[in-house]
Amino acid sequence: MSTATLIDRRKVIDWLGIAPFMIFALMFLILPTLYLVAGAFFNPQGEFTFQNIKDLTHPTILSAYWISIKVSVASSLGGALIGFFLAWAIVLGGLPSWIRSGMLTFSGVASNFAGVPLAFAFIATLGRTGLVTVFLNEWFGFNLYSTGFNLLSFFGLTITYMFFQIPLMVLILTPALDGLKKEWREASEILGASNWQYWRLVALPILWPSLMGTTLLLFANAFGAIATAYALTGSSLNIVPILLYAQIRGDVLHNPNLGYALALGMIVITGASNILYIWLRSRAERWQK
Repeated sequence: MSTATLIDRRKVIDWLGIAPFMIFALMFLILPTLYLVAGAFFNPQGEFTFQNIKDLTHPTILSAYWISIKVSVASSLGGALIGFFLAWAIVLGGLPSWIRSGMLTFSGVASNFAGVPLAFAFIATLGRTGLVTVFLNEWFGFNLYSTGFNLLSFFGLTITYMFFQIPLMVLILTPALDGLKKEWREASEILGASNWQYWRLVALPILWPSLMGTTLLLFANAFGAIATAYALTGSSLNIVPILLYAQIRGDVLHNPNLGYALALGMIVITGASNILYIWLRSRAERWQK
């Protein structure tokens, strides 16, 4: 058997290996996305129209987009800040190795802990009769809800989102911190730089693309979340995913094509965030090679 034949067979086997994933992605990601995009430009009678796109400027819809953006920005910035210091502590903070392995394992689990279980966990912890709320009230005489705190609000949803935003930041940023070469710190110390100068002039500029890119990824991650928000706040907080769900499944007017237009707007926003993340990630990888 010739070498060319062996190479051809190897290529066929390689393509067969990725074929199930490609078929899965085509059926459950690409085709549904194309269906949503096309449906945004048709009315329920099947006629081509731009009315659904124009309806996105309705004050209720614009308010939903604005609230979703604010929740996503707040949870991504909070998750990025806390996650950065956690990642720094386990990589460069001199902690025992078992803490690092335990933290990364927990982060891998917590970053995927969302939906109804996460909403229930926060209600059972910080709800009006939650464990922490009752503990503070009975032991310290402090009524958490007398301060204006409400778990079923913008602030409560932001805190809930940060539960999976922080570990995701740790998982993505840890390799970037590992990529900081010891030679860079040694060179800065030889030149007389302080620890603050090293971080301000060397480390942070190198990490900046990774930090910005991961923050954008966290933004997209929060912007598209629906199960946690719906289970936690129901329809009391008007965010885009809940409004989209209402239009397609439960709204009285039941205009699925307007729902498709809402989904198109979400695709544009999250797609732009992910494209910027990929670009910044590629810049960061060039620095760390």
